[in-house]
Amino acid sequence: MKLLAFSGCVFFLAARAAAEINLTVAADGSAPFRSVQAAISNAPNGSVTSPVIIHIKPGTYKELIYAQREKRFVRLVGEDARTTTLTFDLFARQPGPDGKPIGTFRTPSTQIDADDFTAENITFENSAGPKGQALALRVDGDRVTFRHCRFLGWQDTILDNRGRHYYEDCEIAGHVDFIFGGGTAWFEKCRLTCLGDGYITAASTPEAEACGFVFDHCTISGDKPETRTYLGRPWRPYAAVTYLHCAMTTVIRPEGWNNWRDPAREKTARFAEFDSSGEGGDMSHRVGWARTLTAAEAANCTVTRVLGGWQP
Repeated sequence: MKLLAFSGCVFFLAARAAAEINLTVAADGSAPFRSVQAAISNAPNGSVTSPVIIHIKPGTYKELIYAQREKRFVRLVGEDARTTTLTFDLFARQPGPDGKPIGTFRTPSTQIDADDFTAENITFENSAGPKGQALALRVDGDRVTFRHCRFLGWQDTILDNRGRHYYEDCEIAGHVDFIFGGGTAWFEKCRLTCLGDGYITAASTPEAEACGFVFDHCTISGDKPETRTYLGRPWRPYAAVTYLHCAMTTVIRPEGWNNWRDPAREKTARFAEFDSSGEGGDMSHRVGWARTLTAAEAANCTVTRVLGGWQP
């Protein structure tokens, strides 16, 4: 056995897994840490050969969580996303210490600046509700992976700000621009739920980046039969969003895309679909400035190409 001690806590690592560091969080006090942030803050910096795995027991953890850049190769692992929730309730119009609104970018319940970070079986939530911009998650690290997670919010649920990110088998819910930012992200077999008439994406992809958000074999539905939404609108002129083999209910408006009240962005935005299905997947009435990919173009749009050679 190997002994590891830090911040007053002692952990034993089995010899067979000496390169792996395991920490445990439980809200009821049955583990060394009661809060997820405490575990992240006290964890040693990980590496490819010595990752840090933080096991999160079922519970609701109301806390602001920040993974700074030094916390590479950290994995947050819950037992079940529906019983393991990281939540807070900041919103953009909320007054800060100076009495002025804190603004959108200071609202994330969880913020990840670290590269090579992973989360599994966890719900990330902003519980502020219909109070305007309120982020459940902000991601600025590179090579960040989410598997079997839930992201719950209203407006601006996920700020996928920069870097390359992979979401697999995740649930994402929101109302307006609930997946937004300038990052490059691949969403594999995710379930998107629109909570009101609005917009799914608001990409701000830099002009030099070939890909922004790509949704592959995802399903899109509304919380109510009358809900209608757009696939996206360009937050910045060169917004790039692609839907591949996605099933869409009537929640998607026939025109599909919105120009954010700026006709000039119709000339620069890079919006595309291929093989959309369902009542909302009829592409015959889409706006003329969005593209329908050819089979060859769609086949060339792979996770490895989109993520610049990174294989999650």
